[in-house]
Amino acid sequence: MTRLRPVPYEEWDGEVLRPLTGGRTVPPSNALGLLLNHPQLAKAFLTFSTHLLYRSTLPARTRELTILRVAWRHRCRYEWAHHVLIAREAGVTEEELDEVRQGAGTLLNRAVDELETASYLSYEVYEELAKRMDERQLMDFVFTVGAYRMQALAYNTFEVEPDPGMDDGGMSDRGPAA
Repeated sequence: MTRLRPVPYEEWDGEVLRPLTGGRTVPPSNALGLLLNHPQLAKAFLTFSTHLLYRSTLPARTRELTILRVAWRHRCRYEWAHHVLIAREAGVTEEELDEVRQGAGTLLNRAVDELETASYLSYEVYEELAKRMDERQLMDFVFTVGAYRMQALAYNTFEVEPDPGMDDGGMSDRGPAA
């Protein structure tokens, strides 16, 4: 049960959602319903998060593997369930999803883990990333980790449930994150 009642879908303010939707109608979402409890925050946050999700310089697979590692570390059921679907559409394999879950030593997992634990990237990991990413991609990567960490904190705190029909991959049944 969520701690804050999501704004019912029929009461959604399309103007507040415009940074994300561009005026299109979107299906119900527990996360958007939560955000709409605070329209000013929702509009500001959606402007930023829309950049990270739709205008980022990161390739979609890189972005999604990054978001999933953050979601897994924070045990964020909503974020995990939502982004597994997007990741699969971007070509992420089941093997790669398992690597995220297990904390395998991939460069992205190591980089996310360092940012999460130290709020900093070691010179070694930074240099490895810089061989594969340009400056804007490095910035988008770091901001993606931070933004999705913030979302995980909010979704977990307010107990936002995955949307109907979404599967959290058994996350709620597993122990602490790897």
